[in-house]
Amino acid sequence: MMNTAQLKDLVVDKIYGINDAEYLKAINKILDMNRSSESVFTVDNKRKALINLAKRQIANGEYISNEELNREEDEWLNE
Repeated sequence: MMNTAQLKDLVVDKIYGINDAEYLKAINKILDMNRSSESVFTVDNKRKALINLAKRQIANGEYISNEELNREEDEWLNE
């Protein structure tokens, strides 16, 4: 089984052999997705306030279940 360094070398060698620009763009997009999934997600103050409001609403029982929402939606659509 290959170690990480060997696998990286193999991938780089294969990429160097590709001349199709669209294919390379697709590979680049995949690599960008991987990088963005490893990044830290930050939340601005407005969003933090909304999250805290939602937490308080849940703590106070100010919510409905998904099933109840579906029933209400069905009633609304059948009016």
